[in-house]
Amino acid sequence: MTIEILKSKIHRATLTDTELDYIGSITIDEDLMESAGLLDGEKVHIYNINNGERLETYVIRGERGSGMISLNGAAARKAFKGDKVIIVSYASMDIEEARNFNPTIIFPDERNKLRQP
Repeated sequence: MTIEILKSKIHRATLTDTELDYIGSITIDEDLMESAGLLDGEKVHIYNINNGERLETYVIRGERGSGMISLNGAAARKAFKGDKVIIVSYASMDIEEARNFNPTIIFPDERNKLRQP
């Protein structure tokens, strides 16, 4: 048996843009992607803290160091620039592996820059 478990989380990022006339996806600064362990094209869930909207899409690599978090395509109708979002990915694994797995969770600042420890 396998279960879905939290793999990666970017907690309380700020949307820097919404692009309705786009193929789809969420564009994420490459620094944030790497820190959270997200891959280009990976399926993610987006939880909008401001309005409660939830959706699924996939990641597109954004310019490194830009702080960009842009919700694109039809999903752009579910958020506004400046909204706070949680970006989450899950992984399937067997129960024993899940018991020992530690997800990667990052907490960017208000400009979507990595907080220094």
